[in-house]
Amino acid sequence: MGMAGVQENGHGEMGLSDFPLGSKNKYKRMDSEFINYDGDDDPLHNYHQLEKRKKSTRKYVYGCAVFASLNNVLLGYDVGVMSGAILFIQEDLKITEVQQEVLVGVLSIISLLGSLAGGRTSDAIGRKWTMGVAAVVFQIGAAVMTVAPSFEMLMAGRILAGVGIGFGVMIAPVYIAEISPTIARGSLTSFPEIFINLGILLGYVSNYAFSGLSAHISWRIMLAVGILPSVFIGVALFIIPESPRWLVLQNRVEEARSVLMKTNENESEIEERLAEIQLAAGTSNTDKPVWRELLSPPPVLRRMLITGIGIQCFQQITGIDATVYYSPAIFKAAGIEDESELLAATVAVGVSKTAFILIAIILIDKVGRKPLLYVSTIGMTTCLFGVGITLILMKEGSISIALAILFVCGNVAFFSVGIGPVCWVLTSEIFPLRLRAQASGLGAVGNRMCSGLIAMSFLSVSRAITVGGTFLIFSVVSALSIAFVYKYVPETKGKSLEQIELLFQDEYGFQGGEVQLADVEHLVQK
Repeated sequence: MGMAGVQENGHGEMGLSDFPLGSKNKYKRMDSEFINYDGDDDPLHNYHQLEKRKKSTRKYVYGCAVFASLNNVLLGYDVGVMSGAILFIQEDLKITEVQQEVLVGVLSIISLLGSLAGGRTSDAIGRKWTMGVAAVVFQIGAAVMTVAPSFEMLMAGRILAGVGIGFGVMIAPVYIAEISPTIARGSLTSFPEIFINLGILLGYVSNYAFSGLSAHISWRIMLAVGILPSVFIGVALFIIPESPRWLVLQNRVEEARSVLMKTNENESEIEERLAEIQLAAGTSNTDKPVWRELLSPPPVLRRMLITGIGIQCFQQITGIDATVYYSPAIFKAAGIEDESELLAATVAVGVSKTAFILIAIILIDKVGRKPLLYVSTIGMTTCLFGVGITLILMKEGSISIALAILFVCGNVAFFSVGIGPVCWVLTSEIFPLRLRAQASGLGAVGNRMCSGLIAMSFLSVSRAITVGGTFLIFSVVSALSIAFVYKYVPETKGKSLEQIELLFQDEYGFQGGEVQLADVEHLVQK
């Protein structure tokens, strides 16, 4: 690794143009500060013009990231709202416990089909229009669920919604990573996780708000509200640009240059970035189909797939979706009996999960991905163990309830600080340009499959070994994730997407020692 805070440019050299700039940074890019924008030779005037351009560019890129992340609200809302809606669905449609598990978990299982199809679709029609497909399919599914008169019709709507969500969760991080400037890519690619958390919180609030209605009406309104975010996605498609990297793959180089002009602060870097993208696209040209290369990967790609798919699976098999979907069941095991109090307690979980994602956004491009993963996985392991011990050893009562709420909120908070957002950031960064969409889709498939398996088995496993015993198993899996991060996850902070590919050339070059001492010290100071 190079010096902390210094990036290599596309030619492997160091330069002042690669120092990150912020409002409080004492360094200025001397090669771009005095660019003559409008024929005025006054350096101060040109400096103000440069600052104006930077502000405009940041707003534009942030706006694109926000719009691209709207699909993720749908996933988060479904996760949050089903935790309460399932109580009323069971009462209204008289479904069994097994049917409850299938209804909750099938969306995640089916969404893997959308993630698989999303990779090829985005390569064919573009990143942003794939987001449109996701929104339309989800809207149809949500509408079917809202009017469903039976369990079978409700399942049909869930399947459609799952396909739409599968498209959305895999394409948003890829799109954002491909339009973002290197210096802010980590923060911007975390936006989808922010919106998942926001959706979860909105789902919890919706549960609480509509819980006073009749069982027949309440869950239908809860599910219908989820249609609203997808309406804004339709508007967004006419505002955001296409990914410049996808445009280069389609030989639409001038359009790609135009997008880079809008999304990069430093004009002098635009041609350099475009050249890097063209080189990556050119060197990846091969007659071998993408799917065949993914099924029979060379050693470098195999290491990328292990990292990308592995971190996606660990994000879910540590039980986060089970914690969110079944938080009322967890708090009920701790001693809360009133339904309104159960739903109110879940709002606290949603607030914790949403609030702590902001810490990750602030730190991910400052201290790096790997330190946040260590803090996250160690904290989750501790909290999951705490939930298990509390539910097994303590009797139902106020202390048990307080500790259960504390540890559950702590678990989702540590999740949001690290593995929640970093998981999506990594899988959008590490794969070569030609393979990125479909390889990221495979990672999303692993994520959704693990989520579905956990959600569909939680009630049955909890009945067999108790809720506390289930969380002790989650804590063991979470401990294994710490070792996985040490061995397989490289630090990608401050590197262009094209430079990140080089990290996987050396089989041992990105293991434990990749985290710089300065990064860890910075995190501790924070």
